[in-house]
Amino acid sequence: MAIQDIYPTALRLLGRPVLVVGGGPVAARRAKGLLDAGAKVTVVAPVASEKLRALVDSGLLAWEPREYRTEDLDGVWFVQTATGTAAVDTRVAADAEAQRIWCVNASDHEASAAWTPAVAEVDDVKIAINAGGDPRRAMALRDAVATALETGDLPLRRHRKPEDKGSVALIGGGPGDSGLITVRGRRLLGQADVVVADRLGPRELLKELAPDVRIIEVGKTPGHHPVPQLEINRILVEEALKGNRVVRLKGGDPYVLGRGGEEAEFCRQNGVGVEVVSGVTSAISVPAAAGIPVTHRGLAKGFSVVTGHEELSEVPARPDHTVVLLMGVAQLRDSAAALAASGLPLDTPVGIVEKGYLPEQRVTIGTLGTIADQAEAVGVANPAVIVIGDVVRVSPFAPEHFKTADYSTITPNRPRVRTN
Repeated sequence: MAIQDIYPTALRLLGRPVLVVGGGPVAARRAKGLLDAGAKVTVVAPVASEKLRALVDSGLLAWEPREYRTEDLDGVWFVQTATGTAAVDTRVAADAEAQRIWCVNASDHEASAAWTPAVAEVDDVKIAINAGGDPRRAMALRDAVATALETGDLPLRRHRKPEDKGSVALIGGGPGDSGLITVRGRRLLGQADVVVADRLGPRELLKELAPDVRIIEVGKTPGHHPVPQLEINRILVEEALKGNRVVRLKGGDPYVLGRGGEEAEFCRQNGVGVEVVSGVTSAISVPAAAGIPVTHRGLAKGFSVVTGHEELSEVPARPDHTVVLLMGVAQLRDSAAALAASGLPLDTPVGIVEKGYLPEQRVTIGTLGTIADQAEAVGVANPAVIVIGDVVRVSPFAPEHFKTADYSTITPNRPRVRTN
């Protein structure tokens, strides 16, 4: 049987009687698949495998412990042979052919009236692949297609909107590199009808969306919020109530200084279902791109993440407690002065990582007493993450005199960065 002689279709066997002839592992797999489709399964075999017996004991299927008889086909909609004996399978297939019942002959795929494809389910999509009678090839292709759907490389987006209201997904896109979004986030982005986008999210992924996906730009810069937060909240709810799948694509993590909690609360208050997909927060990942861990044995056991706008008097002022400043470039001089006033030594190392993970990434390293002047001299600009504490000593870009004797032999992997 050539592949061009196959007419692909899908059977709806819910509540319909089907017959499995055979009691081994193949029969058990086929019986399980038929049960998953809602069929009423009867197995005919002198001996049943342990897995088949478990299904029988659970009351999920009927088992006739004997040899096959032609009358077993009476009233049956579909037949699967899997006896392991070609003569028996051929007889069953011939009887089914005579009664115009579709039959899968496990012993001879060329002579079989039907083939069982390799199947996978992703969301409400069922993938069925035939590969010229080569089951391993079919399974490999099935797994590849399923993975591409799960990761968002293939679109799962619906083109017929459901009758009920839509939904909102708050997705953390990571620090900007499109490869750092989570698999779940990438998958939901591929299903979106509307994307409400920040300027610091993985912008390259927006270019891969279908032409009819609407992108609503709501990006903010320090001191400039062209779309107020209340308006963003309203957009999310309004678009979801139209039946759209809405993705709120943010940089970093939506719950780390991203106002995602407010957006989720507003959606729920207005009867809109919301899913939160955590992202790789820039507070941790961007320092790591410059070889700076926010904690390190012997240097720091904890860290605080704050914005440059916040009062720093509550932050532990110790070199062994890392302080990560987000959106802090404009207030860097004031922040350094505040931390010094709280007791943090002026020789505490400070690192600034601009445009983390992007080709333009740049690292500037100084001390609490010098970093503001250094930043002004080289023109440090947002987006940037500022790290304050002894962990900066570990960076391969730290000056040699920053490295203590205990850490002089550390040779971390050199990340993809560019320095002055």
